[in-house]
Amino acid sequence: MRFCYANRRHTIFPISYEYTDLKPDNYTDAFLSKTKEIGFDALEIGLETFEYIGQRNELLDFSKRISDFGLRIGCLRSGGTLHDAKNGPKNIERLHKSINIAEIVGAEIVNGALSAPARLPGYPPGSLPGSEKGWNISQDSSKDSMLYIYDEIAKVYKHACDIAKDKNIVITAEVHQNSPVDNSWSAVLLNNKIDKENFGINPDLGNILWNYDIPEETFENAIDSMASISKYWHCKNLQTVYHPENNRSVFLRVPLPDGEIDYRYAISSLHDANYSGYMTIEGAWAGDQWHNDLKSLDYAKKIWNELESIDN
Repeated sequence: MRFCYANRRHTIFPISYEYTDLKPDNYTDAFLSKTKEIGFDALEIGLETFEYIGQRNELLDFSKRISDFGLRIGCLRSGGTLHDAKNGPKNIERLHKSINIAEIVGAEIVNGALSAPARLPGYPPGSLPGSEKGWNISQDSSKDSMLYIYDEIAKVYKHACDIAKDKNIVITAEVHQNSPVDNSWSAVLLNNKIDKENFGINPDLGNILWNYDIPEETFENAIDSMASISKYWHCKNLQTVYHPENNRSVFLRVPLPDGEIDYRYAISSLHDANYSGYMTIEGAWAGDQWHNDLKSLDYAKKIWNELESIDN
C-alpha cells in the first residue's frame, strides 16, 4: 500500500488557498516539505492546476519540483459526466487532456467522478431535495439510470483506456454521490462493461455514506464487492446528523478513526484482495489540516503494517 494526499484544505502559514483552483506556485516549499514530513508518498493534483501551465517543459519542471521533495504526482484528478448533452463533450475532452498530461508528469492514475453540477440547486444552493448530498433522492443516481447510460459511459472509457494503455496510465471511475456510479452494484456493472486491464474503480465509501440521508448499503458489503476491481482509493470519514422530519442528513468531516465507516475492516478487505495501489487520504476541510490528516495517515499505516506482519 502506498499513501497519497488528496488535500481538501491548502493552508500553511502564510498561505491559504482554495484547493479546487490551485496554481502551481501554490505548492510552496513549506507545503511540500510538510506533506513529505508527515509521511505521504504522493499527491493528487487537479487538472485545473496543470491548465495554468502552457508548455511541456513547464509541466516537466513542475513534476521535477514535486519529486525534489521526495514526492510524486500519484493521480491527476479530472472528472465530470461523460454522457449528458451539456457537459459530456467538454468532459470527454478533459479526460483525454488529463491522460496526455499524466504521461508527461508521470502520474499513474487519472481519476474522475461522473457527476454534474446540480440542475435544480435551490436558494441557497443545496436547499432543494436531490440538489446536493444527504437527501432522500439523488441527481443522476444509479437507481434512476437506464442500462444505455452505462453503455454510453463504457464506450467513452474504453476509448480512453486504449489511449492510456501505451502510456502506462490507469483510469478510475470514482463511486460518487449524484452520479450513475454511486454504490457497489453500479460500480461492478460499469467495470464489467468496460473490461479493460487499465480501468478500475475508486471505491469511495464516504460518498456512499453521504449520497442519501440513509446509506443504501453497508460499508462492509460495499468494500467487499469492490475490493477486487479497485485501482485507486479515496478515503474520508464522516459523522452523520440525521433530520428524519426533513428526510435530510448533514455531515461532519472527521479523521479516519473517528467516523462511522470502519476503516479497519475496509483496509483489511483491500489487503485480502492484494491491493497494491494508493490509499488516498481526502483531508480535512477546516481546522489544522496537518494534525487531522496526520492522524488519518498514522491510523491507516498502523493497520496496514499489522496486516503485513500477520502475512509475514
